Amino acid sequence: MSMEMKNGTNVQEFTLEGFPAVQHLGKILFLVHLLAYLASIAGNAVIVTITCADSRLQTPMYFFLSIFSFFECCFTSAVIPKLLVIYLFGKQTISFAACFTQAFVFVFLGASGFLLIAVMSVDRYLAICKPLHYTTIMNLRTCCLLVTACFALGFTLMACLVVKVSQLSFCGPHVIPHFFCDLGPLIHLSCSDTRSVETLLFVLALCVLLTSLIITITAYTNIVVTIIGLPSAKERQKAFSTCSSHLIALSLMYGSSVFIYMKPKQVNRLDSNKEAALVNTVVTPLLNPVIYTLRNKQVHQALRETRSRMKISRLKKKNHLALEWKASNNHPSSFQSS
Repeated sequence: MSMEMKNGTNVQEFTLEGFPAVQHLGKILFLVHLLAYLASIAGNAVIVTITCADSRLQTPMYFFLSIFSFFECCFTSAVIPKLLVIYLFGKQTISFAACFTQAFVFVFLGASGFLLIAVMSVDRYLAICKPLHYTTIMNLRTCCLLVTACFALGFTLMACLVVKVSQLSFCGPHVIPHFFCDLGPLIHLSCSDTRSVETLLFVLALCVLLTSLIITITAYTNIVVTIIGLPSAKERQKAFSTCSSHLIALSLMYGSSVFIYMKPKQVNRLDSNKEAALVNTVVTPLLNPVIYTLRNKQVHQALRETRSRMKISRLKKKNHLALEWKASNNHPSSFQSS
C-alpha cells in the first residue's frame, strides 16, 4: 500500500453517489432542478443585461450586483448540469481531471463570491452612512480594483488548496458520497495522510468566511444605526425592508457554508452536507435576483422601459415590412403582364 501511495493515484474516475434515497424520483427531481436552474440563470442574466443596457443603473451598487449575478450563473452552472445528467441518465461517473476542475471552479467562485459580498456591504455602508464622500471613494477605478482583488485572492487561495488535494493518493474506494466533486468528500476518500490538507481547508474556509462575515456584519450594523436615526418613519420602514431581505439571503449563504466547511474534520455529517450544499447551489442563486434587484423600483422601471423599446422596435419593423410589401405590390412592373 505504501508503494502505491508513493506512486500516486490508481483511480482514474470517480462515481458521484447523488441522492440514492430518492433515486426512484429521478425524472421528477430532474424537472424540479431544471426549472430552478433555468429560473436562476434567467434571473441573474436579466440583472447583468439590464445593468449594462440602462445608463441609470451603471452605478457602483449595480456594477457589483451584476458581477455577483455573473458569479452566481457560473457557480450554479459548475454543479447543476452534472446533477441533471445524473437524474436523467443515471450517468454518475466523472473523470479525475473533470472532478478536480469542478471542485476548483466551485470553491474559487464560492470564495470570490463571499469576498464580493463583503465589498458590496462596504459599498452600501459608504452610500448610506457616508453619502458626501461616496462618489469620491467608489469611482470606477476603485470598483474594478476591488472586483479584481476578489478574483485574484479567491483564485490564489483555492488554487493552492485544490492542487494540494489533487496531489493526494486515491487508491479506492472511488465513490464520492455527494452530488458533485467537493473537497471535503474528496479528502475523505484519500488513502494518504490528510491531516495537513484538512487543516489547510479549515483555515482557508475560516479566513474567507469569517473575514467576509465580520466585514458584512460591521457594515450592516452601522447601516442599521444610521437607518434608526432617519427622521421619516416611511424611510426607516423601506430601508429596514431592504436590509432584512439582504440579511435573509446572506444568512442562508453563510449558514450553509459555515456548516459545510468550518469543521476541523470532514468525515462526519457528509449526508447532511448534501442538503446544505443544495441551499448554496440551488436555493440562494434562485433567491438572490429577487432579493437584491428584481424587487427594486429602479430595476422594474428599467425593465418596463426596455420592454417598451422592444415593442416599439418590433412595431416599427412590422410597419416597415408592411410598407415594403405594399410598395412591391403597387410597383409598375406588377402590371406589365396585364
